[in-house]
Amino acid sequence: MAKSVATRSLKTIDAVVSERSDDDYLGIALALAGRGLGNVWPNPAVGCVVVHHGLVVGRGWTQPGGRPHAETMALEQAGAGAMGATAFVSLEPCAHHGQTPPCAEALIAAGIARVVIAAPDPDPRVNGRGIGVLRAAGVAVDLPDHAVARVLNAGFLSKVNQGRPLVTLKLASTLDGRIALGSGESQWITGPLARARGHLLRAEHDAILVGIGTALADDPELTCRLPGMLSRSPVRVVLDSRLRLPSHGRLARGAKNNPVWAITGPGQKSAALNKLGVDILPAALAGSGRINLQAALEVLAGLGINRLLVEGGSAVSTAFLNAGLVDHLAWFRAPGLIGDEGLAVVGDIGLTMLANMPRFHREAIEILGDDVLESYVHQA
Repeated sequence: MAKSVATRSLKTIDAVVSERSDDDYLGIALALAGRGLGNVWPNPAVGCVVVHHGLVVGRGWTQPGGRPHAETMALEQAGAGAMGATAFVSLEPCAHHGQTPPCAEALIAAGIARVVIAAPDPDPRVNGRGIGVLRAAGVAVDLPDHAVARVLNAGFLSKVNQGRPLVTLKLASTLDGRIALGSGESQWITGPLARARGHLLRAEHDAILVGIGTALADDPELTCRLPGMLSRSPVRVVLDSRLRLPSHGRLARGAKNNPVWAITGPGQKSAALNKLGVDILPAALAGSGRINLQAALEVLAGLGINRLLVEGGSAVSTAFLNAGLVDHLAWFRAPGLIGDEGLAVVGDIGLTMLANMPRFHREAIEILGDDVLESYVHQA
């Protein structure tokens, strides 16, 4: 009887395994890739699953700093089980020699028989070369071009294709769109669950940006202060055309533990900030004398930033919206009212025709206690 039960159990397991599709395994690879968001720049966040006879024998994702790559981690775990197996990868394996050997060659050397790739990699160093190397070695390659993969690495794709990181603008306001009292008091409009979610948002981005006005008024840390996640804090970036960032502030004093980059006008220098470890990055100025935002984003992309969270005040938020540089909105709303005397979440955007109103598509709503997080993507 025991043997009969065991046999039936094994048949049940076999049936469940056989029901899994390529899309199921790609879903696992994409979920693994998501673990690296905000922690693997300048590389993309990639996940890999090695499957042999329907069983997962190896899995991996891009490690902090971008190395080792996902495929390396998965193959190491799979060991001899990789021979004749299928690898499911969220992004085309690299084929160039950089600081690590090419992942395409590693898959071939491990004896992988088939590779299913969720999305191609447009990086000029890859851009089909990984697929070509695999096929030339007799490895079967399928490329379903999974939509989730493009969303997952939208930041990396933006850096490669547009020369700038993906920009998410974070806003937190009352129901009537106010972010502070007329006196400037703003702590706290949202509740603890919303603030914790905001810290998680920081962990999912490579860098966080504020203007010098916010840096001077609030003396923020801009770190991820969720338990155990301080190491996932993003690079802190300050738009500071005249380099007024104070050396006694929390940003400058913490620069050696968590990087701080001051984007400033040409020729600006500060020995005090340099000594504290603040990186001073010159960028072109706009006609107003403020930092040209497109130029600032190009500087960040050149340093490897894929995903940027803008968390500045009304002036910075309005500037990014006016420049057409907001890809995503993360809007936290608190169930309260301040009235006309409060500071508006967005300033003058120079709108003269309703037809020209910037529009966003709502992708998700999260309930956070009494607060709400609404996620939007820009409609081109």
